[in-house]
Amino acid sequence: MTPFADSPLAVSLGDPAGVGPEVIAAAWLRRECAELRPFFVAGGRDVLDQVGLTLASAFSVIPIEDPAEAAVAFAHGLPVLGALGGPWRPGEPDTDGSWLAYDSLKWAAAMARGGQASGMVTGPVAKARLSEIGFEYPGQTEFVAAACGVNADNAVMMLAGPSLRTVPLTIHVALADVPGLISTALIVRKARIVAEALNRDFGIAAPRIAIAALNPHAGEEGRMGEEDTTIVAPAIAELREIGIDATGPHPADALFTPRSRQTFDVALCMYHDQALIPIKALNFDEGVNVTLGLPIVRTSPDHGTAFGIAGKGIADPGAMIAAIRMAGEMAHRRAARA
Repeated sequence: MTPFADSPLAVSLGDPAGVGPEVIAAAWLRRECAELRPFFVAGGRDVLDQVGLTLASAFSVIPIEDPAEAAVAFAHGLPVLGALGGPWRPGEPDTDGSWLAYDSLKWAAAMARGGQASGMVTGPVAKARLSEIGFEYPGQTEFVAAACGVNADNAVMMLAGPSLRTVPLTIHVALADVPGLISTALIVRKARIVAEALNRDFGIAAPRIAIAALNPHAGEEGRMGEEDTTIVAPAIAELREIGIDATGPHPADALFTPRSRQTFDVALCMYHDQALIPIKALNFDEGVNVTLGLPIVRTSPDHGTAFGIAGKGIADPGAMIAAIRMAGEMAHRRAARA
């Protein structure tokens, strides 16, 4: 195994007023039963120290100055890189917390890009709060893509859980704009990125991609819209010609039934809610947001900051644990192929 594979994962704190610090700390406490590889947090030592006071006595923070120290420290406490920190005010987001979240994100990305970390896991942030301090990206996915020198259009968001993987073709846009944004070329380009990533990062030799229809009943031969016939079907034909096992267009109302889910490895969906509603309904507490198409590994829990329950000790760490575990597995597969 290469040194890169032995490197710990970098975890960004997320907004300190949200549940990010709590679920990161809880993930460390469950590190053995969850079989998590060593990770460290990029900054936030003060916050995590304060979080620790509300947790089991077995929790402690170990300051480190170099990611290489994390592997040894991990058995004894949660490694936290550097002194970057601030007060913990759960449920009370403010400008200082936004800057801490942003700085932690930048630091974690730099560690992953530079190879000091084998991948990165991002804690949940409040996009509106970040925009107030000059964060110019729609979300963390676009920031990480830019940090890696990858065009945002080539960074694909996949939501993954124990029983389902989905990819939204369009993301944070109005539903009324979706039909005009979908094209045969877009479907083909993103499906190719997904197929390559499932092979490289998830060990699926011949990924099966189910492509959802845009319209009800896949348009019913044009009676409910022409897009599935004129745009989606040609994309599927093109993908099959280049050797990708793509099927569809599948009516979305039947695509996610238990029987149908057994027939594909990932569902490529036309818009945000078409992809996120089924994954959150089935795997909310274990859902992971994975960015495909990057030179680094990046995952994130598929939930937000949850300011309303922050600091109350009721946040479920399942999605954070799943995100850390998945990042470790992806990093291991990449290293094995290097």
